[in-house]
Amino acid sequence: MSEVGPTMKRIGYVAVTLVLLSSALFAAQQSGGEKEVWLLENSYWQYVKSNDMDRYRTLWHPDFLGWPYSDTEPAGKERITGWITAHTGKGETLKSFELEPLKSHTTGAYATVAYRVHLTWTDKDGKDHPGALRIIHTWLRRDGKWQIISGMGAPTNAEGK
Repeated sequence: MSEVGPTMKRIGYVAVTLVLLSSALFAAQQSGGEKEVWLLENSYWQYVKSNDMDRYRTLWHPDFLGWPYSDTEPAGKERITGWITAHTGKGETLKSFELEPLKSHTTGAYATVAYRVHLTWTDKDGKDHPGALRIIHTWLRRDGKWQIISGMGAPTNAEGK
């Protein structure tokens, strides 16, 4: 029995080390464009959290076409804030979010990122509503500026994946 404790400790240390190394490897393998876009994805959620729709809209290309998770049909830039106002109109605010980057890739002037976002909305009575979404965005770099040209959001499955 005394050998199980130290062995389990070593396994735990190895597991933690592997997780840290894989995160570092993911970050190290990203191109400069991918790193810029991941920072913009974080800004995207910061703007949602602060309800800054003006800055949020600057992230979107005028020719955007995508499928927000809350819409029954694809939408253009004119409807990109609808899902946010659906929350804020009920007195909800975004309390917190955490991005879980899954994949990213750049090709020329395009960068595509796929991730899960874990978030908590707080209703007008102060009750928290945690949830998660799957997001894919394609960004276009034009005149030195990245903007979302296409994307889609979807709910996660029962396991949160």
